Amino acid sequence: MQHRVTAQRSCWHRVAPSRAAAAARRQPRHQAVLAAAGGGTDALHLFSPSKINVFLRIMRRREDGFHDLASLFHVIDLGDDMSFEELAGTASADVLTCNMDGVPTDDSNLVIKALNLFRTKTGRSQRFKIDLAKRVPHGAGLGGGSGNAATTLWAANELCGRPASVEELLLWSGEIGSDISVFFSNGAAYCTGRGEVVENVPPPLPLNTPLLLVKPPVGLSTPEIFKALDLDRRSTADPRQLLARLAAEGATQELTVNDLEQPAFDRLPELLQLKQQLQAEGSCYSSVFMTGSGSTIVCVGSDSIPSFLSDARYTGMFVSPARFITRQRGEWFAGPSQKAAPQAPTAVVA
Repeated sequence: MQHRVTAQRSCWHRVAPSRAAAAARRQPRHQAVLAAAGGGTDALHLFSPSKINVFLRIMRRREDGFHDLASLFHVIDLGDDMSFEELAGTASADVLTCNMDGVPTDDSNLVIKALNLFRTKTGRSQRFKIDLAKRVPHGAGLGGGSGNAATTLWAANELCGRPASVEELLLWSGEIGSDISVFFSNGAAYCTGRGEVVENVPPPLPLNTPLLLVKPPVGLSTPEIFKALDLDRRSTADPRQLLARLAAEGATQELTVNDLEQPAFDRLPELLQLKQQLQAEGSCYSSVFMTGSGSTIVCVGSDSIPSFLSDARYTGMFVSPARFITRQRGEWFAGPSQKAAPQAPTAVVA
């Protein structure tokens, strides 16, 4: 679910998180909630998180056209809600519904791809009904679709009696997407290869570190950003040293390297200007950087919203606080408190 860059240079507006929504996301939630659904079937409700890249080094361009990377991925508490129900044994197809316009609900969606992968690997034939309530924006570099796919693999495995181990789910997930595997980590992961080689690491930054996510209304296409990457303009920082120094020094501007900022800023100069304006907030943030292939800018150290975002030039802006999260072995990630009615989006138009 990636969007190409479009010319929308003067139509950003501010989107601010409601205080109630932000407070709700700080509350713990049971890892999975089983609630009675129609026909005597149980529905499995799960939180589907997103991620940020605290640093992202591109190590080389491979012969197959992909790139090897080295990155600290960290799961965060901005996410979607998903509900899963088993369909009757006669069902011949999965049923996916989504609250967000423009999200495909056919087999091009990673959710359906994840279910097809699960059936192929386990030999199961079960079909599912999935309701996806999205908050994570498209084309953001936050891995929202990848989180949906990982959550789907976890849910299918739970509903089918756990025929696969978590390690198998992680291994299989790399077949349909490079970022999916990180969600089978404990939450903080040093990832290499195309991103599918996952090494659990202790969280180098405190989980309660305030984060502010700021995304303009345009997305960036990951393939186009990698194609525009100039390997001669990359950082030369050793990724293992970045990881060690983050734990010792915290998230400084020097350490939150992202080699994909160069092609992203070349294609969308407004994104560089946004980063620079956020950096100008001075002591509010210890670091400001782009995550993934963009277009989300992450501010570390405060989740207060800068006053300049209220300017009419920033019409359409998505803004949300966030925190790092982890999961316990044998459990899925916890998110906002579960409610009977669908929750409001994390960010609402101010």
